[in-house]
Amino acid sequence: MKLFKDILKQIKKYDNIIIARHIGADPDALGSQFALKEIIETNFKNKNVYAIGAIASKFRFMGSTDKTDNIDYTKALLIVVDTPDKKRIDGIDELEKFPMIIKIDHHPFIERFSENSIEYIESDASSASQLIFKFALNLKLKITEKAAENIYIGIVGDTDRFLHDYTSQETFDLVNKLLKLTKIDFTRLYEPLYNRPLSEVKFQGYIYQNLKLTDNNVAYIKLTDEILKKFDVDSASAGNMINDLKFVQEILIWVFFSEDTKNDLIKANIRSRGPIINDIATKYGGGGHIYASGARLKSWDEAEQLIKDLDEVSKNYNEE
Repeated sequence: MKLFKDILKQIKKYDNIIIARHIGADPDALGSQFALKEIIETNFKNKNVYAIGAIASKFRFMGSTDKTDNIDYTKALLIVVDTPDKKRIDGIDELEKFPMIIKIDHHPFIERFSENSIEYIESDASSASQLIFKFALNLKLKITEKAAENIYIGIVGDTDRFLHDYTSQETFDLVNKLLKLTKIDFTRLYEPLYNRPLSEVKFQGYIYQNLKLTDNNVAYIKLTDEILKKFDVDSASAGNMINDLKFVQEILIWVFFSEDTKNDLIKANIRSRGPIINDIATKYGGGGHIYASGARLKSWDEAEQLIKDLDEVSKNYNEE
């Protein structure tokens, strides 16, 4: 694929390469970021590669991020994975300084990052991690065990163990090739990914007990800072549990609101098993996939309005 060769040409051109991804990083964002860093470092020994952005403590087993304080952006390549729009990039505020930006993403297109950008987008792909492997495989780049493990975790994380609709035949074909090529012990990777303390299990029980449902099949729960502290969990914990409601008959759309006092915002994690929700998420400054999106809200009043908008979407879906 010519696009892959164009991306590789830019990687070869720059000595300093910064790899970024979206705020509130999940396993796919981290998996694609860390895997790409490992692949570049393995195949091009003279490159300085930096993975940037905040990372939740529960995902530290996947890798660690780097500081770029002394890097001249005007002479560096920026690669952004798993992120469709500028405002959601974690750790970079001055995109205009980079002479070249590469986007590798599986979300629906929102905007170009710059006039000098190469954008590799497959919105029907299961994950950004799938795209990283596809890129490396097509160019016959060496893929280490460490890179392969992060690719696998990223794919598993975004497909929820291959349950989601955008898990395709190509996803299984590529995973099969990954396992054949690298022979990683993939079963060993599930424990650090899904292992959790008893406090989170009790927290999950609280969510089930206190979930509210609208007349039009929208389920929601508001998790204040007080509740999060009571169960000794952080604002990211609820987001990690949201997929558990996918197979509840009475629910079409569900949203978890988690208060993040550190950043003075409310995180909204939204899922659907029918109605399209990413347009609503975009309206509230977020975005994502048609059935899996998120937003960052300024107040609980804004959360109430989001519930009303989702309820209207669900109502229209039921009527249609």
